[in-house]
Amino acid sequence: MSDAYLALEDGRVVEARGRVPGRTRGELVFTTAYTGYEESLTDPSYEEQVLTFSYPLIGNYGVRAERFESDRIHPRAAVAREFTEEVVEWLAEEDVPAVDHLDTRDLVTSIREEGAMKVGIAVGDDATPEAAKEELAKCKGMSEHTEIGAQVTTPEPTTYEGDGDTTVTLIDCGAKQSIVDSLVQRGATVHVLPYDASPEDVKALDTDILFISNGPGDPENYEPTHELVDAFTGDVPMAGICLGQQIIASALGGTTEKMAFGHRGVNQPVRDIETGRVVMTTQNHGYTVADPGEHLTVTQLNVNDDTAEGLASDELNVITRQYHPEAHPGPNDTLDFFDDVLAMVESEGNGRKRPVVASD
Repeated sequence: MSDAYLALEDGRVVEARGRVPGRTRGELVFTTAYTGYEESLTDPSYEEQVLTFSYPLIGNYGVRAERFESDRIHPRAAVAREFTEEVVEWLAEEDVPAVDHLDTRDLVTSIREEGAMKVGIAVGDDATPEAAKEELAKCKGMSEHTEIGAQVTTPEPTTYEGDGDTTVTLIDCGAKQSIVDSLVQRGATVHVLPYDASPEDVKALDTDILFISNGPGDPENYEPTHELVDAFTGDVPMAGICLGQQIIASALGGTTEKMAFGHRGVNQPVRDIETGRVVMTTQNHGYTVADPGEHLTVTQLNVNDDTAEGLASDELNVITRQYHPEAHPGPNDTLDFFDDVLAMVESEGNGRKRPVVASD
């Protein structure tokens, strides 16, 4: 065991028990999920953040690699009331600082009242409050991480073969593996491209559907992905999840904004405007669509704060979700979104009608 200090943007310094040594900084956020710590820690959407678990015991069912959503842990540090030894060993293997034995309820309350905030962390035998403050002084706001897409995207194009006829080009802005799995399980062949892929890269795949993934940070910092949306809107059916919804809305003339503390957990209620049906959803985002613009219609709303949870355009063949319909962790109420995405590809007779891609 060692000392640990968290220097918060509101001026407080919180003392804790150090579990994995190191010095780091990031945006302090929390998740209310009581299961799924493996999925949360490997979710690329937590890049450049410090993840606080509101559930008091993290690690009570071990660590299994088959539950991972990516090939590494993404939060810069992890905070809990108590971590089990197995989780601590995993965090140590990846050199991710970890602290526990502090009042996480107080941290969560502070974030809800004051908003997500910068934090500096120092952990180890030589840790001091001053060291934590030094880290805090170097901490950037999330919108200042202008190259965050490059930190989480695939290093090279990858294809996952399905047993059906539909092809999906997934633009990886920090995609969870479960999104790919959900599409492949329904027969789609998924071509995963980097977030800064060119329109020519997409055209070469003769794709049926363009899918913009989830990811971390400010949607306005994904200019290459905005250009892809501009290039293919109206020519290729388009879908998006989380950051993907924000990017599509922004590229089509809408606006986005940073939320006070975001939505992170597995119990966010969402209401479908047309049917009135309410579903429980998994969410992880700190930005939202403030105005969808003139081309998109809001189809679903968050019951708690009325933020946009679904957008659509029949004319442009676009559907998006702010939440994570693939769950992992969380309820499976919304898995049918992937069926709706694949249904955007028109069929004629026994064959398939491919969307026409515009030429330069």
